[in-house]
Amino acid sequence: MNVRNSEYRFSPLVIGLHWLTVILIIAVYASMELRGLAPKGALRDAMKSLHYLLGLSVLVIVVIRIGVRIQAGVKPAIQPPMPRWQATLADGMHYALYSFMLAMPLLGWLTLSAAGKPIVLFGLPVPSLIGTDVALSRQLKDVHEALATLGYVLIGLHAMAALLHHYVMRDNTVVRMLPGRRP
Repeated sequence: MNVRNSEYRFSPLVIGLHWLTVILIIAVYASMELRGLAPKGALRDAMKSLHYLLGLSVLVIVVIRIGVRIQAGVKPAIQPPMPRWQATLADGMHYALYSFMLAMPLLGWLTLSAAGKPIVLFGLPVPSLIGTDVALSRQLKDVHEALATLGYVLIGLHAMAALLHHYVMRDNTVVRMLPGRRP
């Protein structure tokens, strides 16, 4: 599969990893938001476990994305070019999103480690990052939940900016990331 971006589009691998990340993040949020609808017991516990699995999967995919992004080369140009302030804002948003996608799974992992709870990823035990400390676990959980709320804002702003570029500014920002499109 071609890793290098073209002059007009992101590579198929970059596009695929982007949309896989979107699906995983939707599933991460859904597994936590919908667990409240499940009665206490096996189903609710399964949804929590799914949340942990999906969260750690996001971490793995984001690390892969960073490596691929480095190998993919220069981003395809936005046509017509946007003002410098918008490009700076877009770069800042991407750094914030990547920081969020790295921090959230790590905070979740640290929270479970501090709580002394076992973590399983695809049937394999995941090592604890720190020793058991219930008070620290509660603090980490609070930070994790606060950042989850911030995540809704970041993701919403990212999606709104994409729609604004596509429908109002009518540039190629979105088209560069859509699968199966020609320049």
